[in-house]
Amino acid sequence: MQSAEDYPLSRVPKDARYGWFSVAVQRFGQLSALSQFLLGATLGFGMSFWSAFWALTLGAVVLEVVSIIIGIAGQREGMSTSLLARWAGFGRYGSAIIGLVVAISLVGWFGIQNAVFAAGLQQLIGGPPLWLWSILAGVAVIAIVTYGFLSMGWTAYVAVPLFLILSGWAIVVGLSHHSFNHLVAMAPPGPHLSLGAGTTLVAGGFIVGAVITSDMTRFNRRAGDVVKQTVLGITLGEYAIGLVGVLLAHAVKSSNVVAIVYSTSGFIGTVILIMATLKINDWNLYSSTLGIVNAIDTLFGKKVSRMRTTWVIGGIGTILAAGGILQHFEGFLTILGVAIPPIAGIMLTDYWLLKRSREELDRSRAADRVPDHMETINWPMVVSWVGSFLIGYFVHWGIQSINALVAAIVLYWVLSQLSQRTVSVGKTSEESA
Repeated sequence: MQSAEDYPLSRVPKDARYGWFSVAVQRFGQLSALSQFLLGATLGFGMSFWSAFWALTLGAVVLEVVSIIIGIAGQREGMSTSLLARWAGFGRYGSAIIGLVVAISLVGWFGIQNAVFAAGLQQLIGGPPLWLWSILAGVAVIAIVTYGFLSMGWTAYVAVPLFLILSGWAIVVGLSHHSFNHLVAMAPPGPHLSLGAGTTLVAGGFIVGAVITSDMTRFNRRAGDVVKQTVLGITLGEYAIGLVGVLLAHAVKSSNVVAIVYSTSGFIGTVILIMATLKINDWNLYSSTLGIVNAIDTLFGKKVSRMRTTWVIGGIGTILAAGGILQHFEGFLTILGVAIPPIAGIMLTDYWLLKRSREELDRSRAADRVPDHMETINWPMVVSWVGSFLIGYFVHWGIQSINALVAAIVLYWVLSQLSQRTVSVGKTSEESA
């Protein structure tokens, strides 16, 4: 049997699929990382506990809905996100753009996670400058991803349980000298952050992971597995990790996550937390590589080595980490929170509501192959994506990420209906002539 990473540009056959628990552990592993603590600390520094709670709740709902809808489509078709997008509204060149956008986003995440990883190592060990630690940390993650899906799974089995132990320890040690009721009731120690802005940060914090859910769920056997692993992984990740970050930010009165962890859990706690960061960064690099491989194949008709691409993409992310990308964390999340949700809105509208390519997908799935034909580019998609991004970015009423998602669904539905009606009218006129 071939290994899982042998199917970036084809359907995953049933005999290569896994049970839900293995993927659920990795899904929770994506959220059990320093970045989630960083998000929670950012919310806690600018929001009260209950405001942060509702921001995490609303953000989690957006992420779970997107993950389940796209994830089940990926499970049904056995396709990665960038491949499925070819027959879910984006066409050949549109899917290549998705691959590039997701890849660039994940390279940015790889750089941010790697910078936090390196900062933790420097805090613990000292020695080399931060940029050198960033390079060493980047090489370690690249080596894990080079060996593929199974080695990443074993990393999750080690890192995630240790992270859960750390979370409990951090709560006991870090909060033992503070009244829980006081931390919940206290005003935020930093500049005010609104509920809408906080929710957008939460959604932006994992929206790329939600959109690329098919990269994972294509290995699931049943749709129910997708729901179980998504609800379990995202809910636990957002609440357990995010709220701990909020409380610790209140207790320490800082959003510096490395300083928070070191002051509350000491040497061992920081080591475990760094391991959890290693777990999420391998998926950032893995999915980014899939997006680039698909884009090159689509645009230029050339198949490139996944292993070589992993080293190139990982090298770029490592350079970003060494160059200080961590200083732009909030701005990065805001852009992701309005640029990526429209991708999900268009895909779910095309696949589940319009079903423009469903018959072709069904026929090819029965033959265990990908469809032979696809549209080159879908202009209603292009207009909808750009328009919904602008709406999400410039309209600050409500929650920006939800604004962008809803705008994409409505715009794409309307423009697709108008486009089909125009084509139908044109064909009728030609037949009459």
